[in-house]
Amino acid sequence: MISMANFLVFLPRPTFGQEQALKPNVIYIYADDLGYGDISANSATKIHTPNIDRLATSGVRFTNAHASSATCTPSRFALMTGTYPWRKEGTGILPGDAALIVPTDKMTLPKVFKKAGYRTAIIGKWHLGLGTQVKKDWNHAITPGPNEVGFDYSFIFPATADRVPTVFLENHAVVARDDNDPIEVDYQHPVGNDPTGKDHPELLKLKASPGHGHNQTIVNGIGRIGYMSGGYQARWVDEEVSSTFLSVAEDYIKANKDRPFFLYFSVTEPHVPRMPATRFRGKSGLGLRGDAILQLDWTVGQLLDEIELLGLKDNTMIIFSSDNGPVLDDGYQDGAVTQRNDHQPAGPLRGGKYSIFEGGTRVPFMVNGPGVAQGKVSDALICQMDLLASFATMLGQQVPTEASDSKPLWEVLLGKSVNGRSYLIEHAGSLGIIKGHWKYIEASNKPAYAKLTDTELGNAKEEQLYDLSKDLGEQHNVAKEHPEVVKDLAAILVKEIAVKKTRE
Repeated sequence: MISMANFLVFLPRPTFGQEQALKPNVIYIYADDLGYGDISANSATKIHTPNIDRLATSGVRFTNAHASSATCTPSRFALMTGTYPWRKEGTGILPGDAALIVPTDKMTLPKVFKKAGYRTAIIGKWHLGLGTQVKKDWNHAITPGPNEVGFDYSFIFPATADRVPTVFLENHAVVARDDNDPIEVDYQHPVGNDPTGKDHPELLKLKASPGHGHNQTIVNGIGRIGYMSGGYQARWVDEEVSSTFLSVAEDYIKANKDRPFFLYFSVTEPHVPRMPATRFRGKSGLGLRGDAILQLDWTVGQLLDEIELLGLKDNTMIIFSSDNGPVLDDGYQDGAVTQRNDHQPAGPLRGGKYSIFEGGTRVPFMVNGPGVAQGKVSDALICQMDLLASFATMLGQQVPTEASDSKPLWEVLLGKSVNGRSYLIEHAGSLGIIKGHWKYIEASNKPAYAKLTDTELGNAKEEQLYDLSKDLGEQHNVAKEHPEVVKDLAAILVKEIAVKKTRE
């Protein structure tokens, strides 16, 4: 399945005083919609995640780590480019047929590793667009995509599991496509004769929540967003998506065990539709969302065991995080709400996915591997966007100017320093800033509450200021009591927005 050049590069890497002959392998495990409070390492009591906890207990667990944004596409864009997504138009949540939004002529996270002689791969969810235009031919090579932005190998699905096309792509081609059964995708008009969830709800094995749009083409008994026809042999089975990605990842690691590699392992749990394998059904007591988290934890454990079995543990750094905060009802009636059982997906945080409150971007984040402190908890302010600059520094490269929003925090990742970012701009419907223990949210006329997902979005007509050292749950707006802090943080935001205009 995997075609790779047979060469091995040995270069010394600067490690701030330590000489090592081999560069570490790096695996970045990226969960989808996993909240700060969804793992037992972060004090969840209604669900247990022993394998994810393994990373925390033998590495560094960060309590003030963030995705750049409260939704997936912008967070993934920031991870890849080292740039705040709100600086660039068109980085919102993409439909399944969107064109590629990551520039092919700029430095990216995988290109940092390629420059240092690593082999690079993405396995899992992509959701950053494919090709040069919306209308594309899914029956032939689709380019540009992950390969053109720095990945030697890619095995992905294009967007999210609730959006068509529900197929895997290996490098540029749909896996198992059939020339006699061409695929057609459209997000505006129905195509083909496949039943839709709207017209044939009796065919659904997972009912859609009203108003979310998951009532178009039915695939595997689940209504999706968008219309699709053809490609019946290529369509995935939801219950097998996770194990498929895991199998491909294990094969990739085996094939590259004798050379340095960077693997971006982008899992789909617990994003909707939550349809885990039979072995996990009903095991969490929290509905299908909880079962999907158990499946995620099992997947992490399998990957960790494979690394140990191959003798790679001492030379493999593993980073685990999530692309944004949690959401319960995101389009399907899957028991996440009715079987919540007092579980708090965001832990002590307010808000969740889509929200400018901390629940939107403050996510699980842990680092494990050679040179990393063991069993340490760090409150250093850090963002996934900082990985690009941090690994560039570790590998002896200059941080590219186009990735200047990414900060070199290698010592922080290792747990050797708590001097994280001086400030971080958070992104949802509006913008917020964390600086020290202060959190500022700009005034906005956007909605304060999303009824469909039961989410406090955090938007308000007046400026908000929270002292996170005393009020992590952002319950008490103290903007009027600290006008000088509001002025300082608002000025930073104005300055950063001005930078955006100079880049346009």
